[in-house]
Order: sequence, then structure tokens, then C-alpha cells
Amino acid sequence: MKINTEWKDYEIIATGGGEKLERWKDVYLLRPDPQAIWKPSFDLSKFDKLHARYIRSETGGGHWEYLRPMPESWVVGWRGLKFRVKPMGFKHTGLFPEQAANWAAMTDIIRQAGRPVNVLNLFAYTGGATVACLAAGASVCHVDAAKNMVERAKENVALSGLGYEKSRFIVDDCKKFVNREIRRGRKYDAVILDPPSYGRGAGGEVWKIEDDLFDFVSLCAGVLSDNPLFVLINSYTTGLQPAVLNNILKLTMKNFGGEIESYEVCLDTDEGIVLPCGASGMWKGV
Repeated sequence: MKINTEWKDYEIIATGGGEKLERWKDVYLLRPDPQAIWKPSFDLSKFDKLHARYIRSETGGGHWEYLRPMPESWVVGWRGLKFRVKPMGFKHTGLFPEQAANWAAMTDIIRQAGRPVNVLNLFAYTGGATVACLAAGASVCHVDAAKNMVERAKENVALSGLGYEKSRFIVDDCKKFVNREIRRGRKYDAVILDPPSYGRGAGGEVWKIEDDLFDFVSLCAGVLSDNPLFVLINSYTTGLQPAVLNNILKLTMKNFGGEIESYEVCLDTDEGIVLPCGASGMWKGV
């Protein structure tokens, strides 16, 4: 497993009963987490500093219950980088702090490359990986189908003081974009894929990770440069184990050589246990 322990503005205070109690800088949130199936050490909803709790609906979805005044949005930092956090629908805040483990790994690879690095970040959301790669010195093409998420990513880049000179922000269906890049002959030294378990594009396109991930990773191999650095796949789908991502990378990247590392991505908690937060697989060139 991989855990990054550099967060100062984020911590998990307690877990259990399908929930996690978190501190995001000075704001305390209680959110559902399907992995926390053990009993909590206390009633998390009674935590005396709690600002808001996301309550799931029995019919799907849910809503935020606000318990005390709190900002509509605020900024958290990691390694001097800045990210705007805001409670949104479907329990999200606009940032996945466990991904700092992958940000750190990508930062090291880019800085050690000793050459210009061009990164393609697909399903790129609010740009955590985009900001980390830009800060490491790479150029980044950031692609997501949701315009509001791309705008948040631009804001995170600006908050981190990085500017837009080495970045492109594209609002598009990722598969359609990759196909066009292949036709254009455009190449990238690294590809990041952070796909949802299920999604529907603006044109009605349906994405289901179990059905579409292998073919999409195979497609992405077509935009890699002659000397690529890495391909990273993230999965938040409970049924997809690290070994599945390892197999996909082994089969799709077999013509490139290199090595593969697949692992759980976790977060430490103040309880002395770790919370599983998904799986990642990284192919690295040699």
C-alpha cells in the first residue's frame, strides 16, 4: 500500500459505521465511506466540532446537513500547493487527499527525468495531479468532460502560483479526445487516468469501468512518446483490486518494457489504523 503522510491541512480523526470524520484545515466534516465497516469508537455524529455531515438517502444520493456556520469554500495546502475545497453533491469536496501518494511519486519521476516532460491527464477532475505535475516542471494537458471541474482545476493552478504557460485545459469526452490526438500524431511522455466507476458523457456516451477500462488503456498507449515515463491508473471501484490494474498494464504496455507497481492507496487515521481509499497501478519506463 502507499500512504502519503505530508498533509498538515487534512486528517482523518475517526472512522466506523460506514463514515469517516475528517478535518479539512479548520473545518470538520463527516462523510460516508463504504470501507469503514467496523464499529466506531464513539458516535461520530456527536463530535463537538462538527460543521457538516453528508447524509445518504435510502433512494440514492443524499444531502449535506450543516450543523454550524462554515465557509462556502476554503483552501487547503500540500507541499506548498493550494487546492480549493467545497462540499458538493454525492459527498465530494473536490479533492481526494489520498492521491498525494501518487502526486509525490509522479513529482519524483518528472524531476528525475532530466528532460522536458509532456503529461496527459484524463478524467482530470479538479486538477490535483495537474497541479503536482506542473509544479514538478512538466507541461500538462488536462481533460475532463465537466466544464465546472475544469474551471476548478484552473483555479487550483492559479492558487498554487503556477500560471498557465505550460498547461492546456480541455472540456471534452476523454475517449474522443484521445482518438483525435492519435490522428493528429500528438505524443505524451506520461498519461494519467482517473476514471469514474460509471459515467455518461454530454453526447449520451456511457462509461462503465469494468467494460471500458482495458480498451481505453490500450487506446492511450497510442499517444505515448518513444521514451515514455509512466502511465498511472486510479480506481475507486471496490471490486477492482490492484492485481486487476497490474494485469491491464502488463497486457497493454507489453511493447514498452518497463516495470509495473500496483497497490492500495490508503490514508492514516488518528486511530492508528489505515483507511483504504482505492487502488492504483503505475507502469514506469526504464
